[in-house]
Amino acid sequence: MTDFSNFKHSYTINPKYSKSAVYFCMEFGINQALKIYSGGLGYLAGSHMRSAYDLKQNLIGIGVLWKFGYYDQIRSSNQTMDVLFQEKSYNFLEDTGIRFGIMVNKHEVKVKVYYLAPEVFGTAPMFFLSTNLEENDYLARTISDRLYDSNVEAKIAQYILLGIGGGKLIDHLGIKPEVYHINEAHGLPVAFHLYDKLGSLDEVKKKLVFTTHTPVPAGNEEHNVHLLDKMGFFGQANLEEVRRITGIHGDQFNLTLGALRMSRLSNGVSKLHGEVAREMWGSYPDICPITHVTNAQNKKYWSDKRLDAALEAENNQALQERKREMKEELFKEVADQTGKLFHPDYLTIVWARRFAGYKRADLIARDIEQFRELLENTAYPVQMIWAGKPYPSDYNAIGTFNHLVQMSKSYSKCAVLVGYELELSRKLKAGSDIWLNTPRVTREASGTSGMTATMNGSVNLSTFDGWIPEFAKDGLNSFIIPPVDLSRPIEEQDTEDLKNLLSILKNTVIPLYYNDKQKWLEISKAGMRDVVPFFDSDRMADEYYQKMY
Repeated sequence: MTDFSNFKHSYTINPKYSKSAVYFCMEFGINQALKIYSGGLGYLAGSHMRSAYDLKQNLIGIGVLWKFGYYDQIRSSNQTMDVLFQEKSYNFLEDTGIRFGIMVNKHEVKVKVYYLAPEVFGTAPMFFLSTNLEENDYLARTISDRLYDSNVEAKIAQYILLGIGGGKLIDHLGIKPEVYHINEAHGLPVAFHLYDKLGSLDEVKKKLVFTTHTPVPAGNEEHNVHLLDKMGFFGQANLEEVRRITGIHGDQFNLTLGALRMSRLSNGVSKLHGEVAREMWGSYPDICPITHVTNAQNKKYWSDKRLDAALEAENNQALQERKREMKEELFKEVADQTGKLFHPDYLTIVWARRFAGYKRADLIARDIEQFRELLENTAYPVQMIWAGKPYPSDYNAIGTFNHLVQMSKSYSKCAVLVGYELELSRKLKAGSDIWLNTPRVTREASGTSGMTATMNGSVNLSTFDGWIPEFAKDGLNSFIIPPVDLSRPIEEQDTEDLKNLLSILKNTVIPLYYNDKQKWLEISKAGMRDVVPFFDSDRMADEYYQKMY
């Protein structure tokens, strides 16, 4: 039984990473079995925790044990998507026996704490908070029910649980972190917990660093400051004090701006995003410096060992045979879900990530005539797969998903899959030839799915956004949709991007795949080589220590 009264890591800390740090995040994509993540932020945080373990860093992860996870994406009777909230249970988490109270909406809410030992999945030590206790009333128990609850008061209560609950947990563990790292602004209440303890904004700033992931002002969460105050978001600080230390005086409180004014250092998650963030927030006084640490993913977890071995041995035949096997594995899933048999020798394009308007899942199919031509070309056959989870209350995104489902029924080489979680994500990356990425430029802070696709021999076809400018060599390790004039109306940008995407597919990608297998193989191999070590999360976890901690 672990001793949680005077907590110590179960592994020997590397002296290079001896500074004690805690990492707060709403979601962690660690393993398919632990369903406490929604998408990219969680995948990123999970990779970070894995690399922290591999590098033996003095880091602890703190999250929330979501009773229903995010949601289970299932199908309704007509094949469109449906949302299922199903209770989860895990026998690999240890009940720490730690119990304490936090104040939410002027009521005490009891919190219990679970522990994920490093040895279970190969992560830094991790603690998960839950309000699912019998001594709590119904509303208090539901705080830790659903990741990103759509109810505003429930969402604020979740942030209080993560931030103030996480801060109190640290006190119970008897550790004194030198760094509190909040990954996205959800955990901001920990800053006010520290302020209550330390009594000085300067002292808080010495300990707090902040990672922002959102490159557009509208995406940075705001809430009514009086509601936040009533709910207990600001700890024991009164509203006048909150306004003084954050410099936010209106009725709307911007969580990102609050984090930028209470931290000593912040970072964007790609070089381009760092530039966008500095421009976006640069006119606000008293914010901390904003640098960048480019996101990355854990190669040890995501890559295929046999594919890597073939690359290392320069065995092209073995590499091609393994890639074909990986495609066949994916196509079993396609057949199981849709009743369609895909062919492993056909060029397979995959678009898979969170469904959100700016990511433009349906871009390739907006000109239905040209899309039909792609799918019905018998000389150069193309197969198309979509997957991804919209937010369960984002009805526009759900509408796009369902439109694609209905459209796909008309084409034998077109499929839409449900259940986009870690294991399906792995199959899609392993089984795709082209990883299609179509966000509107400057809207994607990083976008890490293409990294893990590349690790598995898939070739990125992408707009020039997020991490891509730091990786892509057009025609050598990827294919780039050329940048459009960002001052033009959105509809014109979309039209131009679609025209360029279809042109690249018809004139370059598809002919190359079928007519010059050697050249295609060289592009695929170049991507696999170029994506590491920089886009392996070991580099990222190291860089957080060097630049941020």
